[in-house]
Amino acid sequence: MADFFTTSSGIAVLILGQVLAVVAFVMISLLFLVYGDRKIWAAVQMRRGPNVVGAFGLLQTVADALKYIFKEVVVPAGADKTVFILAPLTSFVLAMIAWAVIPFNDGWVLADINVAILYVFAVSSLEVYGVIMGGWASNSKYAFLGSLRSAAQMISYEVSIGLIIIGVILSSGSLNFGAIVNAQDTSYGFFGWYWLPHFPMVFLFFISALAETNRPPFDLPEAESELVAGYQVEYSSTPFLLFMAGEYIAIFLMCALITLLFFGGWLSPIPSLPSGVLWMVGKMAFFFFLFAMVKAITPRYRYDQLMRLGWKVFLPFSLIWVVFVSFAAKFDWFWGIYARWTVGG
Repeated sequence: MADFFTTSSGIAVLILGQVLAVVAFVMISLLFLVYGDRKIWAAVQMRRGPNVVGAFGLLQTVADALKYIFKEVVVPAGADKTVFILAPLTSFVLAMIAWAVIPFNDGWVLADINVAILYVFAVSSLEVYGVIMGGWASNSKYAFLGSLRSAAQMISYEVSIGLIIIGVILSSGSLNFGAIVNAQDTSYGFFGWYWLPHFPMVFLFFISALAETNRPPFDLPEAESELVAGYQVEYSSTPFLLFMAGEYIAIFLMCALITLLFFGGWLSPIPSLPSGVLWMVGKMAFFFFLFAMVKAITPRYRYDQLMRLGWKVFLPFSLIWVVFVSFAAKFDWFWGIYARWTVGG
């Protein structure tokens, strides 16, 4: 049996199994993310939230998914039917394939490539096309305006996210997530992670991730008050489910990126405790909790405020930070904490 996995067919079966394991983890997590999002929002508003279907309402998300799956797919008469169907598929598939380079533990990754950050950045940049296609194909002014907003918004905040990530790359000397986590593996535990030397960028990255995933208070592409749900206003049934699933998967991906880049990935916060996949998943869940809390307690921005924040505040600040980290890494300022690749962590 062991010899079978050294053949081309065995390797293909092994890779397929690993892919299915990652897909299963993401999809099962999706059920709990939607449930948790609704429960947190309800708790802030002093409501119960889902509490009828299943124990504590845990099966409510499953029931909602089944409802969407079995409803009739309605395509507007004036829509471009091919693009209309491809749009949600594009959003969902691109959100899923980004997980191919996300490690959950040391060596637990589908594709351990040296340019993993570039891969994630490229795939996340393409996700805007699903929203644009959906808004254009719907043949509705509300949907089209929502897709235009999304394009401008995601491009604006991707610039800031890219510059923030460059600072981490300069400190770790690698584009590989595993190497970045290993650079944070010091005897100081929690205080040796990159959140401390890159402290201001943690907040900028978190806020930019909210805008990148169209998450409140930056959910202008789907603003009900003026766009009646925006780019997805004409969608129902399974296509709407794919849009929603793609959005939550992208949010969970951002939680994984924050964990890997700034909070030590699978590393234990206390050096004496063993590291492992539970730390990684726990940190991701914590950051999703923060995403949910922001959704529950913050009012929506105006669009001009959103653009001003991205271009006039985040962009200059993140650019200045890249210059600062470059000098700090080059000249070993602050005891070499910005140049882990020269001091070996």
